[in-house]
Amino acid sequence: MADSWTMNGTVLISCNCDYGCPCNFNALPTTGKCEGEWTWHVEQGAYGATGLSGLTFTLAVNWPGAIHEGNGEGLLLVDERADDSQREAIHTLVKGEAGGPWGVLGWTWPTLHGPEAVPFELELDGIRSRVRAGESFELEMEPIRNPVSGAEVTPGAVLPQGIIFKRGDFASSKRYRVKSLGIDYADRYAAVAPFEYAGP
Repeated sequence: MADSWTMNGTVLISCNCDYGCPCNFNALPTTGKCEGEWTWHVEQGAYGATGLSGLTFTLAVNWPGAIHEGNGEGLLLVDERADDSQREAIHTLVKGEAGGPWGVLGWTWPTLHGPEAVPFELELDGIRSRVRAGESFELEMEPIRNPVSGAEVTPGAVLPQGIIFKRGDFASSKRYRVKSLGIDYADRYAAVAPFEYAGP
């Protein structure tokens, strides 16, 4: 039986889909495949007796098709400030062994590289947030703009059944890159949202 755990904070999301991301609405990905990532910054959290507050970690996955078809190749990057027990706790969670969103989705990334310890640079600023994890991963977000007038638009979504977030703000990726998975995009879906999870 997995240890009980709780976690809350902010999640940054990006992928290769059009703005809004069809996954949020139970539809197939824009191009037929998903190349996405989530970066969780834990404001408060613990896995059993292991504190996780203040840590950041990223899971990036390149799936050959839609997420629910599986066979994804994932990469787990963990804040280099995490000690061995913290890194192992995050690894256990992301492998899907203790519930939460990873308990639902973990089977879809049978190949999971890491956890790799990397220095995180994180700036949480709503839809202008950015994060960099060493040379492995980079995301810079900016507002979506009206294609005619250039004016900033600020859409979002309320997802009562959402497993990653329940209410989020949508943005555009100014840059989204995961070096080892061959992911490199701009002007695609991004989002920022609060999260609160617990398990098992």
